[in-house]
Parts: sequence; C-alpha cells; structure tokens
Amino acid sequence: MSSSKTLRKLQVVSPVPADIDVANSVQPLHISEIANELNLSPNHYDLYGKYKAKVLLSVLDEVEGSKDGYYVVVGGITPTPLGEGKSTTTVGLCQALGAFLDKKVVTCLRQPSQGPTFGIKGGAAGGGYSQVIPMDEFNLHLTGDIHAITAANNLLAAAIDTRIFHESTQSDKALLNRLCPPNKEGKRSFSNIMFRRLKKLGISKTRPEELTPQEVKKFARLDIDPDSLTWRRVMDVNDRFLRKITIGQGPEEKGMVRETGFDISVASEIMAVLALTTSLADMRERLGNMVIGNSKAGDPVTADDLGVGGALTVLMKDAINPTLMQTLEGTPVLVHAGPFANIAHGNSSIVADKIALKLVGPGGFVVTEAGFGADIGTEKFMNIKCRYSGLTPQCAVIVATIRALKMHGGGPEVIAGKPLDHAYLNENVALVEAGCVNLARHISNTKAYGVNVVVAVNMFSTDSEAELSAVRNAALAAGAYDAVICTHHAHGGKGAVDLGIAVQKACENVTQPLRFLYPLDTGIKEKIEAIAGSYGASGVEYSEQAEKQIEMYSKQGFSGLPICMAKTQYSFSHEASKKGAPTGFTLPIRDVRASIGAGFIYPLVGTMSTMPGLPTRPCFYDIDLDTATGKVIGLS
Repeated sequence: MSSSKTLRKLQVVSPVPADIDVANSVQPLHISEIANELNLSPNHYDLYGKYKAKVLLSVLDEVEGSKDGYYVVVGGITPTPLGEGKSTTTVGLCQALGAFLDKKVVTCLRQPSQGPTFGIKGGAAGGGYSQVIPMDEFNLHLTGDIHAITAANNLLAAAIDTRIFHESTQSDKALLNRLCPPNKEGKRSFSNIMFRRLKKLGISKTRPEELTPQEVKKFARLDIDPDSLTWRRVMDVNDRFLRKITIGQGPEEKGMVRETGFDISVASEIMAVLALTTSLADMRERLGNMVIGNSKAGDPVTADDLGVGGALTVLMKDAINPTLMQTLEGTPVLVHAGPFANIAHGNSSIVADKIALKLVGPGGFVVTEAGFGADIGTEKFMNIKCRYSGLTPQCAVIVATIRALKMHGGGPEVIAGKPLDHAYLNENVALVEAGCVNLARHISNTKAYGVNVVVAVNMFSTDSEAELSAVRNAALAAGAYDAVICTHHAHGGKGAVDLGIAVQKACENVTQPLRFLYPLDTGIKEKIEAIAGSYGASGVEYSEQAEKQIEMYSKQGFSGLPICMAKTQYSFSHEASKKGAPTGFTLPIRDVRASIGAGFIYPLVGTMSTMPGLPTRPCFYDIDLDTATGKVIGLS
C-alpha cells in the first residue's frame, strides 16, 4: 500500500500545534478513495457527506470465504487522569504500518461521546500527527449512531412507565382488548411480537379469544415491580443534575410518581448491544432480550415482553453499519460503537473488526483499542468481546508513559487542569523503576491470554534516555515480546515504525492458542474472584445487596454469562489512590447488575457514576466556529 494514492506525506512542525490545527492543516481525501483502496465498491457503502461513509454489513457475506489478517489490541498501563495516549498510539501504529511498512491496515476505534468532548477530557481522535480526520466530525455527531441509541433507549423507558400506568388502571380483560384491538371485520389477533411472549409463557394458542382468564392475566399483565427497574433514560452530555430525578408529576399521571435518573448515552445497554452484536438478526434478539426489571413474582421482564424489540431494531438499523473514515496519513479507519469502559466493556464493535479483518486479508493488520488500563479494557476485550466474536488476537500492545510510571512509583498526584509537579519534568530513574511494577503486572496478566505483548513507550520531550532505557529493560524482564520507544505524536507514522515492526514480528511468532481467564460454566462468584485475583486481590467481599442479586440472576438462569467489572480505572484495586501493583486487599462488590441483551453481568466495585458531571471550566469554553471559514476551532 505504500505506493497507494490515498497515502500522504505529513509536513510536521515543531513544537506540535494544537490537535485541531494539525487536523485542519490536512485536506481529507474523498472517502470513496479510501473505500476504493479497501476494494469496496460503491454498492458496499452509503456516503455521509464527503469524508464519511457507512460500510454495509452485506460486505461480510461477499468476503465470507476469505482469510483474516492479523488482529492487534491496544491497551495501556493504569493511566493518570491525563491519559497516556492509547488512541494516539493506535492511530500512529496504523499510520506506520500503512504509510511506511507497506501493509494493508485498518484502525478500529470507538465513537467518542459528546460528554467528554465538551466536558473534561476533550475529544478522542488521537493527537498531534496521529489522528483521525475530519477531527471535528469524528468528535461530534459523526453519522448519528449515538443519537439513534439515545432515541431507542428512551423509547423503551417511555414504554416501561406507560405500561405500568395502563396496568394500574385497567382490568385484565380490558388490557387484552386494548393490546389486541379488533380489525375492520371485528376479529382480534396477536401481533407478531406478542407470540414471543406467549412462547415464553408456554402458551401455544394463536387467537386472543382462546385464552383462559388465567392465561389472559399472565399474557396481558406484566406486573412490573417499580422497585426492581434498572432501565433509565439517557442523553449524550454530562449533566450531573439528571443523575436522580422524579417523574410522573403531571396531573394526567394520576399520582404515578417514582424516582429514576439519566445515564450518559454511551452507558446505555443498547450501546453495549451494538458493540457486541454479530449480525442484524443477532441484534434483534439481543435488543428484545434486554431485561428492564422484574415482575412482582420475580420473573425478568424484557423489551420483547413490552412489545418494543422490533421498534428498537428499526431505530438501530443504520447504526449497525460501521463508519469509514481516514487518518492524517490516509490509512482507513472504521469507527463503531462507544460503550463505557468502566461500566460496559469499553471496546469498539465486533462487526467492524470482522469486516476489517476480511478487507485487509492475510498479512494485513487490524488494530483496535480497548478502553482504560489493560486490567479493564484488555481483560474485557479477551473475556467478553473475543468470546462473542470468536476472533483471536495475535498481539496486545500496552501503552506506557514515563509520567504514569513515575506516578506509580510514588510520584505526586497528577490532577487534570493543574501543572505537572517538577518530579514529572526532570529525570528520576529510581521513580520510574519503582513504578514499573504496574507495567510488569499488566504484561503478565495480558501474556496469560496466550498473546505476545509489545510495550509502546509514548515518549514526551521531558523523558530522558536513562528513563526510557529503564522502562524497556523492565518490560523485557517482565516477559514482553518487545518494548519500543515511540514519537508518533510528534512525527506521525514515521515515529511508530519500530513499533510497527515489533508488532508484525509478534503477530508472526505467536505459539499459543487464546486462553480465557475463566470458564463460563462456573458460578458468578467464581468468575468475579478470578478477575479480582488478576487485580492482586486476596479476597472478595459481597454486600447484602450483591448477594441478593447474584442469587436472583443465578435463579433466573443468567449465571453462564461473562463478567464485566465496573471499577475505577486509576488503580488495580477499588481505591484510585492505590498506585503501583497493590496486593493483599479485599475487593468490595457493592452491587451486581445485568445487561442480559448485551450478554454480561456487571458487578459494581465501589461507587461508579453512569452520568459524569461538568467541571468548573469545561472544554466547551474553547470550542467555537470560525464563521468566515465554517471551521470548528478549539476542539482538543
């Protein structure tokens, strides 16, 4: 691909300008050119403007017989609140593989949420000379997938409260008559989706009038227990004041008041479903199987019980197609799904990875990123995503920075928005070496899956040769296949060529099959304890609420699902302040919840917020539009 017309040579400037300025300095190619390089014909994609296209799932049918390329996941060490450049490294590595090493490559990334973009973290397109462009479109509405998720999620929320309302005011017979209204000939019938509920109830009758009074009650009355409801409304901005709200205060709601709240859209189970689905039919089943709470008898109530699974699928029918974009150096990117990395599994979609692996073919590379540190993102990538996809990665990259390693070695607290302490700006090899215990545990945990591990040290201008050498030595001693110093932020793909070579060798020399951390057929507690052991915990403590939920999910038949831990990303433990590689602690499980449609049980470790708040000075202060040129300014 090095002679490809889509690849472009970057004119790098030092010091590196602001991300949006770098992004705006490069004119993106028409997306049809990027598609053409992947052998996608115009009937394989729908254009969304000049620089984005939706790749249609039908591509998978056409390439079904072809072989996959190499599969690489990028994780990181336990980060500082500033982030260590995982997205930037993912993009830089792909630019190196495509623009300098003559490889077919596709980058697979999550779609950013507008919450962080306007809040505290800024955008997620990478940084410096390793970015996805157009950067403003990537970070804002893109092709509307998050808006579709928001609409679907809130339609289900409306259906829940409406059903509780109508059941409270009607008899069983009246409910049945309204659910199955007569047609023009005066005959009543079940709609197609109702047969799903009838089958679940063990009722094989095909006409409403055949139901006995007892069957009418079972079919028409969901009898939802409001105290058991787990489904909340969502929106894609950070709004702390919607974390807890009271609904039903209008005079027409007849006193049906209850407490609920909003999550951010990327925390919706529908987002996790999108990321883990494998086909349109599979997505339809997952959406219908989502459990919103229980009946008063303790039975799970699903979206299909409410009759809304089909409508949710209709709202999501375009969102299932990944969005094609490009990097600064003209290599292709598939952007798809963006599940929360500490509540959900924090990985982009299975369908994007599957399409990409076929498009690059044998000898090509698909590089995807797993959210947060490897203890969360890479663990969930392996144990949840790879289980559902059936795909096997050959290499895992772990991104490290001198800054983060110094913090893990006992350096002062790193706070977003505040200047770094001098310890982080001056040479201190001993501090770096002390912090490498964190890197070493991430390496050993990740190697246990049977993949080769390559450490990418994301270099900053303040890093010294001695510090970088100390990290490389520690990584190799801990069992890394290789450890490479990278300057892709400052130099683009050219600064990650050594990383690309190391990743290629690691992929070509895998000797073991993929191994999971736990088998699915053990109990919920056994799986939780296996993951806790990988964190360094000596035991697990369950709250009364957690015990109750584990018992209920086991009784309902959900104990065979994988586990998705909701835990702080700032420590292996449950306490963000515990740096390095803590051991001997007891991991407290506060609650256990389930995303049945997505296909995982998620234990809550400590307090996890599903709706972030805005800081005193959010990123939106810097974001504006140049009205003369129409260009977005100030995005970071």
